[in-house]
Amino acid sequence: MITEPSPQTQAPTSLGGRLAVVGPGLIIAAAGVGAGDMVSSLTAGAQYGTALLWAVVLGALIKFFLTEGIGRWYMATGETIVQGWHSLTRWATVYALVYLVILAFIYGAAVTSATALATTAMFPIMPLEAWAIVIAIVGFSILVVGRYGLFERVMEGFIVLMFISIVGAAILTFPNLGELAVGLVPRVPEGSLLYLLGVMGGVGATITLASYTYWVRERGWRDSSWIPTMRIDTTVGYVMTAVFMVSMLIVGAQFLFGTGREISGEEGLVALADPMQERFGVVARWLFLVGFFSATFTSVLGGWNGFAYLFGDLVRTLRGVPDTEAERYLSEKGLYFRGFLVFMAFPPMLLLFFGEPVLLVIIYAALGALFMPFLAATLLLLLNSQRVARQYRNGIVANVVLVGAVLLFVVLAVQEVVGLL
Repeated sequence: MITEPSPQTQAPTSLGGRLAVVGPGLIIAAAGVGAGDMVSSLTAGAQYGTALLWAVVLGALIKFFLTEGIGRWYMATGETIVQGWHSLTRWATVYALVYLVILAFIYGAAVTSATALATTAMFPIMPLEAWAIVIAIVGFSILVVGRYGLFERVMEGFIVLMFISIVGAAILTFPNLGELAVGLVPRVPEGSLLYLLGVMGGVGATITLASYTYWVRERGWRDSSWIPTMRIDTTVGYVMTAVFMVSMLIVGAQFLFGTGREISGEEGLVALADPMQERFGVVARWLFLVGFFSATFTSVLGGWNGFAYLFGDLVRTLRGVPDTEAERYLSEKGLYFRGFLVFMAFPPMLLLFFGEPVLLVIIYAALGALFMPFLAATLLLLLNSQRVARQYRNGIVANVVLVGAVLLFVVLAVQEVVGLL
């Protein structure tokens, strides 16, 4: 029987104690690596071998600073990141709410159809649309129970599957360690700029990062004494994220680099399983497909859970509901959480019958790119303000990284939107 984690009141002080309570950072790692991230890494590997490994590491570092900033703001001030946006201007909260509703509708169809690509390849007994509906119902059933302990245990189980399958697939290719070392040296091969930006921007999630507040809140990490633990937690999460992305880039480099083949079309990603089977046998094929399924299904669970929390927090903040009455808005058993789950799981099913699962993922990626400059810029403003105790404000390194993130994600946003025109 899965029990709910009881909120912890005493922050651990030793490294071992902090590692023992790692959890929300792993959820960020699992929720953040989806179909779009896998495609970007595989495509970069197919085009440039391991030359862009350093970009994966740098991208994970940027997302670490964003997520650490969100956690530090919450623990240093007692306010969620949504309350922080609202303190800057009410319009920031309105923008986030409108953006979330639009994004969640597209996301609901995009992640279920992406996950269905794997299940259709593994079990071709139903059409992709039918599999996507089954996946949506299963994901909804897990989350609507309203038990954070169940959610976290399921996510951790899929993390283990992701690690075994994706990293295992990379190890099977016997990558040249010398090439990997060279790939960690920053360089930009000719014509690789867009791939470079895509890999860096694709390491991890988009608005899902803001959900980190609610996952640490469920753990009871609610004051500044938890900041060192939170930093260990996010470090572990983004090390895992980088390992996943590097593994996919290695697979793309080993099987596609120099062959002239590309990852394209609805079947492009899962079709990579065929040459893996030819080279290493049926076990390798299943490793890859299970890894693909795990990566996309955790995006269903993590994304939907995080979006539902965000919706409740945005509504209560716009209504001016005090923290003492916030629980009905921020509870997994609450009306707002469960109502938004229904909105994400069922109405988007209509989009599945357009027969364009890859296009849905592309549209979602473009919408996601529009949020990241907003997040990085608001963190810069909030974490350098007098509302944060001096010892918890941004240092020089954090400010440099966040400024760089704003510039990077502005370029990515323009690139993604132009790509749709």
